[in-house]
Amino acid sequence: MQASGLIAEIRQLKKHRNAVILAHSYQRPEIQDVADFVGDSLALARYAQQTSCDVIAFCGVHFMAETACILNPSRTVLLPDKEASCSLESSCPTGELTDFLQANKEKNYYVIAYINCSIGVKALADVIVTSSNAQQIVETAPVDRPILFVPDENLGAWVAEKTGRKMTLWRGSCHVHRLFTRDQILQAKQQFPDAQVVCHPECREVVRLLADHICSTEKMINYCRQSSAKCFIIVTENGILHRLRKLVPGKDFISISTGTCGCAECEFMKLNTLEKLRNCLRDMSPVISLPEDLRARALVPLQRMLELSC
Repeated sequence: MQASGLIAEIRQLKKHRNAVILAHSYQRPEIQDVADFVGDSLALARYAQQTSCDVIAFCGVHFMAETACILNPSRTVLLPDKEASCSLESSCPTGELTDFLQANKEKNYYVIAYINCSIGVKALADVIVTSSNAQQIVETAPVDRPILFVPDENLGAWVAEKTGRKMTLWRGSCHVHRLFTRDQILQAKQQFPDAQVVCHPECREVVRLLADHICSTEKMINYCRQSSAKCFIIVTENGILHRLRKLVPGKDFISISTGTCGCAECEFMKLNTLEKLRNCLRDMSPVISLPEDLRARALVPLQRMLELSC
C-alpha cells in the first residue's frame, strides 16, 4: 500500500480509538509527519501527561513507551514494534544496578538516572534526567550524598564538567553516539569551514571538544534557528535532520556518517514504520503493560524530574 493510503488509515484509526500519536525526533520522517507531537524525551513525557486521549501510540523505543505508561496508567500505551529497544538502556540492567547499590550500601548513593533506562532502573533512582535538564537537576542534588549517574557515562561526564559536581559514572553509552570520531568532525569542518558543529552530550569527550555548541536534540532546533550561521554539522542520530529542515528553513544541515550503514542511524528507532503504526492502532497491540508496584516506584523520580524542570 502507498504511504498516502496508510496515512489515511492511521488518521481514521486514530480518530476511532481517540488516540494520540507521539514520535521521537529520531523516528523516520514519515512517522514524524503523521504524529500529533514530535520531540525529545522530556517534551514527550510532558505531552503524554497533558493529553486527554484514551490511547497513546508511542513511536520511539521501549523505555519511552514505558515512561508514557508510568505517567498515564489509565490510558492504553502502544508501541508499534515491540523489538524497538535501546542500546543505552541495555547497558544498565536492573539486576546489575541492584547488586552495585547493595555492594556499596554504605555510600548511600544519590542515584540520578538518564531517562534512557528501563522501568526497573527508574524505580531504583532518586531522580530522572534528560539531556535537556540534566545540568539543572544535578545542580539540585544533595551535597551530603555521593552521586551515581546511570547509564550514560558521556552525558554524565559532560554534566560533571558543567556543574562541577563529582559523580561516579556507570559505564554505559549509546551505540550511535559512541561511533562519532574526532577525525570525522575534523574532516567535516575542513569540508564545510563556515559550518558550526552542534553535538549531543551523549558523544565522547574527543568529539564534544570540537563542538561549537553541545545540547539536547530539542535545543538543537532553537540554537540553529537563533544562530547567525547558515550551515551546521549535526552530530547526533540523523532523524533530527528532518525536523531541522522543516523548522529551520533556509539553512543547511550536514550529517556525520558512522558505522557500516554509512549514516548516523539507530536501527532500533527505525523499526517503527507507517504499516506497523497502522497495525498497532487497528489491533490495539503491542500494549505496554507494567506491574503496578513497579510503576508506582518509578513514578516518584519521574515526577521529581518534572517538578524540578518546571
